[in-house]
Amino acid sequence: MSSTAFFRSRWVERLPHVTELPGGGLPEGFRASGVAAGIKESGAPDVGLMVCDALEATSAARFTNSGTQAPPVLLCRERCRLDAVRAVVVNAGNANAATGRMGFENAAKMQGAGALVARVREDQVAVASTGVIGVPLPMGKVNKGIVAAAHALSADGDVAFSDAIQTTDAFEKRVRLSIELPSGTVKLSAQAKGAGMISPGFATLLCFVQTDALLSAETCDLLLGVCVKRSFERVSVDGQLSTNDMVLLQASGQSGVRIEPETEDELRFGEAIDALMRQLSLLVVADGEGARRVGRVVVHGGEPDAVDRVARAVANSPLVKTALYGGDPNWGRIVQAVGAAMPGTAPLAVDVLIEGVKVCAGSAQVSHDAEAVAEAVKRDEVEYEIFLPGEGAETEVYFSDLGHEYITINADYTT
Repeated sequence: MSSTAFFRSRWVERLPHVTELPGGGLPEGFRASGVAAGIKESGAPDVGLMVCDALEATSAARFTNSGTQAPPVLLCRERCRLDAVRAVVVNAGNANAATGRMGFENAAKMQGAGALVARVREDQVAVASTGVIGVPLPMGKVNKGIVAAAHALSADGDVAFSDAIQTTDAFEKRVRLSIELPSGTVKLSAQAKGAGMISPGFATLLCFVQTDALLSAETCDLLLGVCVKRSFERVSVDGQLSTNDMVLLQASGQSGVRIEPETEDELRFGEAIDALMRQLSLLVVADGEGARRVGRVVVHGGEPDAVDRVARAVANSPLVKTALYGGDPNWGRIVQAVGAAMPGTAPLAVDVLIEGVKVCAGSAQVSHDAEAVAEAVKRDEVEYEIFLPGEGAETEVYFSDLGHEYITINADYTT
């Protein structure tokens, strides 16, 4: 994925009604900002604020399914009108996770400060934090950052906002799109962060999406849910499920273009959000800490549960991931991961293809062009296809490789 264009992966369809817009800028009705509050020792931006000025804004959200959810996630679930979020307050450098009752109170203080500066109700403010786990949030710095961010709000503040939500990210994950619909043109923008602690149980990242389309809360929720399942729920960097993360979709309605259910407008708009989220999820995988390559594993078979188990086992296998890192066509590691996901005493007939070349049939090697496969696995994107017994089920997972830099980054993360 060496291209600088947003839609750069061969696994994301280019849609003729979707145009990427250069530079910064948010859909009508939104303002954003990002400032440095001193939470990060580096002095980099670490507090972001996103505000929707439309009184009748609609929204939808999805959260990590971790059993140790952080206070910001718990607060949003318990105290937010998730169908009508108008402001988001985000801090980076500190996850406010595993911080107990004090952490929940600090998240509530962030929510209150966000409501004050955005001039909205507290239950219309979502809160998100990302960074080191188990360290109390420095509320003095956070509060000063929220005030400074309020003074810096602007219609093109998405660039600063994107900077402020990053932690170990090597590059920004941000886009502006124009969507041509039968009923008119709408804008769509998004900002995401994520490079480590990414597991296919959910997004395990932060992602904020804005549009000036007019959507009902029900349509927001439907579209977000469907698209998250096809994108952020199908990625893995290290198989580690985060405590904090969320995806939020906000609609201002300021374009005046209404997206009615079961119409061509909804279909095309849904296609745009789907492509956006799939590409964002692939950028997260490509930014996997120290990663060189992105892999895609597609599994076919007769049982949905089995194909899902196998896809996740392959994507999370250190042996498969290190082979991907080294550009090594070691398909035996794939067979091993399949067997580990489906233990039993009866032999399992498995077919494996690498970049469309069958290298294994019935769990045994077959004659193939080994030199062509060896070259194919050195590309930026590598596809593995697995066939289990039976037909009717299929799934996919996108994953990063695993190399030396991942260990360096995570060994030194708090020191």
